Amino acid sequence: MANKVEENSLLTTAELEQYYREMLFIRHFEEKCNVAYRQGKAGGYMHVYIGMEALAVAFINSIRKGHDYVITAYRDHAHALMLGTDPVAVMAEIMGRSAGTAGGKGGSMHIYDPKNGFYGGWGIVGGHIPLGAGLAFAAKYRGEDRVTLNFMGDGASNQGVVFETLNMSGLWDLPCLYIVENNEFAMGTRLEYHAADMELWKRGQAFGIRSERIDGMDIIELKKNAQEAIDYVRNEGKPMWLEIMTYRFAGHGAADNDRQLYRTKEEEQKNFERDPVKRLATYLIENKIATVEKLDAIDADTHEQVERIYELADASPFPNKDEVYHNIYSDMTPEVGH
Repeated sequence: MANKVEENSLLTTAELEQYYREMLFIRHFEEKCNVAYRQGKAGGYMHVYIGMEALAVAFINSIRKGHDYVITAYRDHAHALMLGTDPVAVMAEIMGRSAGTAGGKGGSMHIYDPKNGFYGGWGIVGGHIPLGAGLAFAAKYRGEDRVTLNFMGDGASNQGVVFETLNMSGLWDLPCLYIVENNEFAMGTRLEYHAADMELWKRGQAFGIRSERIDGMDIIELKKNAQEAIDYVRNEGKPMWLEIMTYRFAGHGAADNDRQLYRTKEEEQKNFERDPVKRLATYLIENKIATVEKLDAIDADTHEQVERIYELADASPFPNKDEVYHNIYSDMTPEVGH
């Protein structure tokens, strides 16, 4: 068969298999993170990306890895993994070990890897949005051909600092792509209870920013839309605002076991049928790109990878006690008289 699966998909069979493997790897990695939390091995709190895997896979495969910038909030494991951060270092950070990306001091919400273009992992809702704009401003100021992906949740899109940042971005034409990962719930608050206008995609229009809403559960369409958006920001040198419609399969955080307080089992089941991993698996089988046996082998392989990652992270040491104050304060105290 032809290398291109469909003329309008622009994806090769190799790319489709790659995206399936990457989404499945993220899914199993996040499931193992939940295990670590329940075993008492994950310090602090933790938010997983289960159900939302297609977003990180589509967008980060559409940028120039290691060159462009990526920043997000506290649901951040998948973004780091897709950028090439050592998965053992990510798991070690979640488990508070010295081999982690922040030496075990940041935990799940503060994965950080600037060498690969990842600037966090931030725990304050909406607090990282102006930082992402700052990365874009720096790139423009230096004359660098860089795009910034600035991810946030639907709840964060209500923060006042988001609107201030959009105003500056529209005014200064910052090369920043604002991505609202609308998983329909701000913690346990449904979208209709926290947004006066539930069409979040409109938020950028008031600032002269191109704004759109797209489906986040179909990796094939999402990859095409992600590439078009990133190319627009890069080529036009202007910001863009995207609302990506997805669904959070797990609770808000690892301790959120009462999801039925704010959503029904019927609603969950309807959305589980949109599972981006299963949808791609069905596509691959129906189009004779992969067999059930091959997909089962990929599943087993990613399971084995994650188990090995977990074992290596769990075997790594905790930080020494005398490191507790390291990297907290600057030692660059001005000399007297200067």
